[in-house]
Amino acid sequence: MPENILLQDDDFLLDDDLLLEDTLVETQPDPKPKALKDMSFFHQLPVQVTLELASTEMSLGELTQMGEGDVVALDRMVGEPLDIRVNGALLGRGEVVEVNGRYGVRLLEVEAISLTGAND
Repeated sequence: MPENILLQDDDFLLDDDLLLEDTLVETQPDPKPKALKDMSFFHQLPVQVTLELASTEMSLGELTQMGEGDVVALDRMVGEPLDIRVNGALLGRGEVVEVNGRYGVRLLEVEAISLTGAND
């Protein structure tokens, strides 16, 4: 039995008919169009909207040594837009506004989102 067997490039080629068959299957249109689903149910589901000012990372030791009046430096500059999150996923960025004596947020930019959770 030979110890050194050299394989040629042709040994790794796939059958052209196999590739052609897969291509034909992928390009054929669906026999019947899919019906659009009524999504109005999802419009009523509650979601948690969070306005994230800024964040920082510190050790537990640093945190336990903090006392009243201490200041924690955050990772955002004054005037930078705040992150708006829906159920933890980034929706966009905005700025704090006052609406009838209450806090609100003005959307400055909205991320491309889809129902699959993947950004477009």
